[in-house]
Amino acid sequence: MNRRTALKNTFLGTAIVAAGAWVSKPLAHASGFFHDDSKALGTLAKPASFWRDKVSEKAWAVLFEENTERPNSSPLNANKKPGTFVCAACYQPLFKSTQKFESGTGWPSFFDVIPKAVGTKDDRSLFMLRTEYHCARCGGHQGHIFKDGPAPTGLRYCNNGLALAFVDEGTELPALRG
Repeated sequence: MNRRTALKNTFLGTAIVAAGAWVSKPLAHASGFFHDDSKALGTLAKPASFWRDKVSEKAWAVLFEENTERPNSSPLNANKKPGTFVCAACYQPLFKSTQKFESGTGWPSFFDVIPKAVGTKDDRSLFMLRTEYHCARCGGHQGHIFKDGPAPTGLRYCNNGLALAFVDEGTELPALRG
């Protein structure tokens, strides 16, 4: 076996393992395999199980199992109405519609957040380092931050639509849950 064949086989083997992990992740999350309910999340310090009956099964998988919805699957991606985007679990306001922009990624994207609305942590999944952000109040996973957004921040908060609810401008924000 020559060096080129060895490198090619190593690359293909790694790609197959990574693809298998990526494809199986939604199934493992749906079964609760990755769920650790011993952790209290966010400033509310409620376990993930507290939110299970308050959101849909798919939203819970995104919010508390850090799953990802398919691109272009959320109606909030095309939403251009004035208003506020809130956490789907606890209703914490996260983004104003004036902070939203069309990123072309297939997920609702924002260049900034409402101050103190989110927390961040390192995400080392998928063989790379990314910054994950979550609702500071309930700890629900929202998405990832990338440094390819528009001015003035240069950031793109790439959000799962299932992790958000939208409140039209002029409508009272829902009471915070939890």
